[in-house]
Amino acid sequence: MDWSDVVLLILVIVILVLYLRLMRKNMRLRQMADEANRLRCEATEAERRNRQLKQEMTSNIAHELKTPVSSIRGYLEILLGDKPVDDERRRHYLQRSYSQTLRLSDLIQDVSIINKLEESADLFPHTAVDAAEVAREAIGDLSDKAATVGITVYNRLPSMPMNGNRELLYCIFRNLVENSISYAGEGVAIVLESYEPIRTSDFRPSTTDFFYIHYYDTGKGVADEYLSRLFDRFVRIDEGRSRQNGGTGLGLSIVKHSVLFHGGEIYAKNRPEGGLEYFFSLKKI
Repeated sequence: MDWSDVVLLILVIVILVLYLRLMRKNMRLRQMADEANRLRCEATEAERRNRQLKQEMTSNIAHELKTPVSSIRGYLEILLGDKPVDDERRRHYLQRSYSQTLRLSDLIQDVSIINKLEESADLFPHTAVDAAEVAREAIGDLSDKAATVGITVYNRLPSMPMNGNRELLYCIFRNLVENSISYAGEGVAIVLESYEPIRTSDFRPSTTDFFYIHYYDTGKGVADEYLSRLFDRFVRIDEGRSRQNGGTGLGLSIVKHSVLFHGGEIYAKNRPEGGLEYFFSLKKI
């Protein structure tokens, strides 16, 4: 082999190496382009889904507002009409109008909380708070309402000092108890207790960074078709009863968002003994 053959061989090797490097670079560029396209598609889909959810929520809010506003308008038209209204009927219409204004107020408050949690969660400050103390407060505020349907609440939660938002923690416990009052039936029990997960399927592996809470009632439970949608917005297990009790259809959705805000997880299932139970976690810091 003479020098010309050696030089030619070297040139061939150099060209081959450069070609392989170029191919690898092109492959990486194609992979990066594919990844960018995938992320762009995911972002577009997320934006579309978010827009759809907002449209659905706007439509649902309009639907929820329509009934109380129409009721109040009807009662006021009667009271302001030309026909005389006796004192008993006047008081009845005013009471019904007042109850509908309370429903409107609750709906506006719940929608505001949902929007803040989804778009401006940083507006909810973290402070030192005892979750068990907040639970006692929520239970106490609902004690009269629970007593009217013969429901007894057993709060067995130990002290749970954590760094959280008191308003959202209150929403968790109040909405869970109100949901049981509305749907569990009369004469049932509600129990709140702490526990340590022993199954890895419950949550992420158990650590000392979380409090774990078991909430259940001994009522009727819910049909499987509702169980999978329990935390969706404007889902009512019993449409008529929920409206009668002034429910907004956002309570359990707020519960889930509030748990997520505190770094936790939540799921629900029917108890074999009867009733509905929730398992959720709250991060201490």
